[in-house]
This record gives sequence, structure tokens and C-alpha cells, in this order.
Amino acid sequence: MTKEDLLLIEEWLPKKNLMVTKEQLQSYWSYGEMILEWNQKVNLISRKDEEAVLSKHIFHSLVIAFFHSFKPKEKVLDLGTGGGLPGIPLAIQFPDTYFLLIDSTGKKITACADMISRLKLKNAVAKKSRAEELRGTQFDTIVSRQVAEMKNLTRWVRPLIKPGGELLCLKGGNLEEEIGTALIESADTLSFPETIRTEPIDFLGEKFAEKFVVIAH
Repeated sequence: MTKEDLLLIEEWLPKKNLMVTKEQLQSYWSYGEMILEWNQKVNLISRKDEEAVLSKHIFHSLVIAFFHSFKPKEKVLDLGTGGGLPGIPLAIQFPDTYFLLIDSTGKKITACADMISRLKLKNAVAKKSRAEELRGTQFDTIVSRQVAEMKNLTRWVRPLIKPGGELLCLKGGNLEEEIGTALIESADTLSFPETIRTEPIDFLGEKFAEKFVVIAH
């Protein structure tokens, strides 16, 4: 990890009208250290990404907030959180928003719960669960990071998202075909989503070329 990558967070968030405190910056740094610590025991991120954990994983997660205004008491589901991405960075940035982080891999949820505890986050909970096990619970917003194709993601979140809610995904590469397939399925079933749009984030630099925030309504 480098202080230069921390400066990326400090520089870009205010540009998008997201204020960040020294305490939050310290929490991002501490979270990065915890990911590296846990990564020795559980595969949370690729070993080749460890040096760039702040920019490639933590800052990347925060970019979702460039396209969605997280509100106090808003209920957010992080689907397939892995090592707490994007849920933990967003919970640090938005302490009045509630985040439920789920993953089907118990070791990853153990890591997430430990990191949430050590970061003293009161607005985030990690739970070993699959999406289908949450039926009966609904969320204002659902976020995910490179978990699955859009047709699968939209199928999983349909019973879980409130009317008017948003699904925001971090994805990369050519997405035209998978988005088209997801929209055909939703049109056939007259269900969520009605629209899906992609927002490129290459303006953030070379690391973010061909990466997108995908937003489904």
C-alpha cells in the first residue's frame, strides 16, 4: 500500500461532493492493512493486487457513490461481498446508512466480521448467506462487485429490492451482450429491471480503463 493511493481517495471524493475526514482516511488505510493480513489466510483478493489494494479495491468500491446518493437509514445489501467489497468502504464513508454484507463462503464472512469489529463500524453486519435465503427481506439498494453476469444478478435481486430501488454493480470489459440478455429476460417476465445503463470510470486513470458502474432500475 502507498500513501499515494490514499491521496487518490482524498482527492476524488470531494470532487464528487463527498466529504472525507481524517478519521475515515485512517479507516480506509486500516482496512487495507486488514485485507492484506487476512489475505494470508483466506483468498480475499489476488496476491498480485495486494500492493494496489487501496486504489484497485477500496477506492474502486467507493466509486459507486459517484453515481448513487446513499442516505441516512437507507438499507443496502452487498451481494457476494468476498472480503467486504464494496460494503465496508461504503459503510466507512456513510456511517448513517445500514449495510448487510452476505457471502456463501464462511471463511470470507469470518474475515469480514472481524474487520467490521476492528474498524468499529456500527452500521455494517456480515452474514453467511445466499441471496435466496433472504426472501422476505427487502432493500432500498443492492451493490455488488464482479460477482456474476447481469442476468443472474437481476434474477437474484428481484425479490429483494424495493420498488424504485437500484442495483449498482462494478464490472469490466464488453458488457453489451450480458446487459442485453438481462433486459430481454426482465421484459419477458415484466419484472425488474426496466432499464440498465453503464457509466464508464476511465476518467479516474489507467487502472480504471474499461471498467464501469452498471446501474439497473
